[in-house]
Parts: sequence; C-alpha cells; structure tokens
Amino acid sequence: MELPTQTCASAPFDHAKADAILRSADGVEFRVFKLFLSLASPFFETLFGLPQAPDGASDQEMKDGLAVIAVSEDSKTLDSFLRFCYPSTLAEDPCLDNLTEALSVLAAARKYSLDLIERKVCQALANPKVLETEPLRYFAIARNARLKHETITAARYNLRQPLIPALFAEIDLITASDFLALLTYHRKCIISVQDLMKNLKWMTDHYGNTNGCSWLFKNNSHRDYNGYYCNCVQGTDGRFFPWGSAPVGWWTTYMQEVYELLQDSPSGDIVRTAADRTIHKVRSASCSICSGRVKEGMTEFSNLLALKIEEAVAPIELEMDF
Repeated sequence: MELPTQTCASAPFDHAKADAILRSADGVEFRVFKLFLSLASPFFETLFGLPQAPDGASDQEMKDGLAVIAVSEDSKTLDSFLRFCYPSTLAEDPCLDNLTEALSVLAAARKYSLDLIERKVCQALANPKVLETEPLRYFAIARNARLKHETITAARYNLRQPLIPALFAEIDLITASDFLALLTYHRKCIISVQDLMKNLKWMTDHYGNTNGCSWLFKNNSHRDYNGYYCNCVQGTDGRFFPWGSAPVGWWTTYMQEVYELLQDSPSGDIVRTAADRTIHKVRSASCSICSGRVKEGMTEFSNLLALKIEEAVAPIELEMDF
C-alpha cells in the first residue's frame, strides 16, 4: 500500500521548539508540545509519561530528534482537536459549523479522553443556527454520537419539517430503528395538535367574546379615516367560526392553511410563518380597515396558537434508548 506523502502542518503546529510529532492518517505532521497535550488529556499524559528506551533500542520512529506518533485521525480532525488543547493565545478554537466534521472531532475527543473538548463539541452541535437549518442531519449526528439532549432537541426542531423527509447524506449514521423512532415521535406530535383545530375553546377562553378579538369580525359601524367600511368577505368554513359567528374570510383561509400544514409539521413556527404571509396578503388587499389592524391581531393570535401547539407536543417523548 502506498504511504501518504508527508507534509508539515500549519501554525501553530510547525514550531521549531516542539518536542513531539503527531502524524495524521493522511501524512500531515503536527509538531506539538507535550505539556499542552498532557494538561488537556489524561491519555497523552500517560503516553508521554512512559519511559523512553535508549537511542537505537526500540523501533520508535524518530525525526529531527523527536518521536513520531502515528494517529488514525485525518489532518482536518487532528488540527481541530489540537487547537482545543492549545492555549487560546496560540490557537483559536476551531469552527465546527460542519456537523460531520464535528462528529469526527467528538470521536477523537472521546478516544483521547479530552472531556473538556467533548463538552465544547457538544455545545457546537447545539448551535441554534445549525438546528434551524439542518435539524435532520443534526439528529443523525447527535444520535450517532449518543448525545441524548442534542438528539431530543433535534427531534423537536425537526417538527418544523414534513413527516417524510428527503434523502440526506447522514442517514447512514443512524439505524432503521432510530429513524422509525423519529417518525413515530413526529406522527404522535401531529395527532396531539389536531384537537386544537377541531375545537376552538382555547381561543374563545382566551378572548372571552367577539369584542376581545374584534379585528376578526366585520363591523359596519367601524369606518376608517376616509369613512370606508371593511369590504372583506366573510368566511364560509364553519369549522372556524368562533362563538358560532362568521369571521372575515382571510382568517378562515389562514386557518385552513394552518390546518393542512399541521398535518405534516406540528410546530409553532409553522403557524407564525403562515401568519406573516397572511399579514402581507391582507395589507396588499384593498381593505383599509383590516390592513391597519391585521398585524397586531394576527401576531397575538399566532403566538397564542403556537403556544398551545408547544404545550400539546411537550408531553410526547422520543422513545429511544441512550
């Protein structure tokens, strides 16, 4: 088998006064200080504390008078976790936005007993930006790493996505049982929120009566500053008639849209996003009455509905062993 070409790592792992060399699986040599690694890792403390055989009495590879220690990690992974070992004045902590790379660093941290680094990598995995954009990939990686809190958090964030996802690269990191557990959790959450759309008691209890949400109903005694009345049509979908009264049509359209969305994505963020679309549509229409009060009314209402959704899914557990 052809050995990889040996190259020298970039700063700070090229220091002339380093006292050991770590060689990555792809042939990159990292000149390191034993003290930094020993302080960060009991594994390295033990390794570097072993008595050294006299020159020529062992098969230990040497280079420039330094012991060369071959490791199984590639250079990118090795660079990342070594930066965690070094003082911040010499090396900044690496960016771990790439989930797959973070998983490799986590594996190395566990292998070399780098407890502090393991915690830092877990914190990186809990980055809300990553959770929001790639919750399913996050789930697969967190589950593969047996990170309980992160796995459960990712499953909750994934409720914003459709029940049946598109194929993703990291699916090979989890088992069929893991994936089934995620789908089962998602489906249970869908079922848990359905009653909110079938029974509006949570809404009528909150507002008390139609006066509590007057923006929902046409009122011919209410004019704008030009003397115009609300010209919106009334809704016709009796499923969404609070107090048995017909609200404005754009609100029932919103409720119809949310009803369908929650059949696939039982998340409070879904209803807030749909409310933003409704606000834009109403403001683009010709009714000056509704356009002037839709934002305040729909923001309050969608936040209320989102809260009820979160309360409904909160008791649902991800049935998975850790």
